[in-house]
Amino acid sequence: MTNQSNRTAVITGAGDGIGRALAINLNGRGIDLYLCDIDRERLDATAGMLNSDGVTVSTAVVDCGNREQIETWADMICAENDSLDFLFNNAGVGYASPFRDASLENFEWLMNINYWGVVWSTKAFLPLLEASPAGHLVNISSIFGMVGIATQSAYNSAKFAVRGFTESLQAEYWDSPLTVTCVHPGGIATNIALRARTDGEAADVSDAERDQAFKQVARTTPEKAAQVILKGTLAGRRRVFIGWDAWLMHTLTKFLPTSYHAITAKLGSAPDDKG
Repeated sequence: MTNQSNRTAVITGAGDGIGRALAINLNGRGIDLYLCDIDRERLDATAGMLNSDGVTVSTAVVDCGNREQIETWADMICAENDSLDFLFNNAGVGYASPFRDASLENFEWLMNINYWGVVWSTKAFLPLLEASPAGHLVNISSIFGMVGIATQSAYNSAKFAVRGFTESLQAEYWDSPLTVTCVHPGGIATNIALRARTDGEAADVSDAERDQAFKQVARTTPEKAAQVILKGTLAGRRRVFIGWDAWLMHTLTKFLPTSYHAITAKLGSAPDDKG
């Protein structure tokens, strides 16, 4: 292991979207980075945007729906470091389908990446986070982790699960140096809808049409989302909302806790956040 003079961060799903924006922001702060994505071309594009003078940028192709790949990557990072200051569990995918038409294979594919990937990554990197004098675990849930949306049963399941998992860890690490943050983005203008899987009536819309419709309502940029996440993370906040739409949805659940579905039943289409 090596002694570190710089702070160190791990980001999953760093090939584009919020993951890329986080990498650029953290790199500008002089933080050493370990980045992964399932797509080598996108990951290399991110790395090409970063300054490597005086800091380390390491990349790896990792399928965050595969436990063995996550653990192998984490073992390599653990062998090189005594501690880890930031873990951003950001990797995520979308899947839209009425549940009666849903493929259990696609449902499981999404759950493995969006939920189990967060659990596996957290478990693998937890010893390094605990060794940091001021560690930060940041799990990206979604506003869809607060409200149920038609055609999003898989995505809702994963993001509610991430929220529950993260809030449990917040209780476990309440009086420790490790700060645990759960992030709930609203509509972030990324490519998650373009790459989402679909079944049933949701499959009648082309990828390009779905992407265009999503980006007409997803007004927050990935760069802005990264700024909000890092501001909340560094302030030690345990819950971070991104965008007016996230705050609106959250408010609906407070004032209409059992009847907000009359509104969200009309919204089912593409997932809301980053990719």
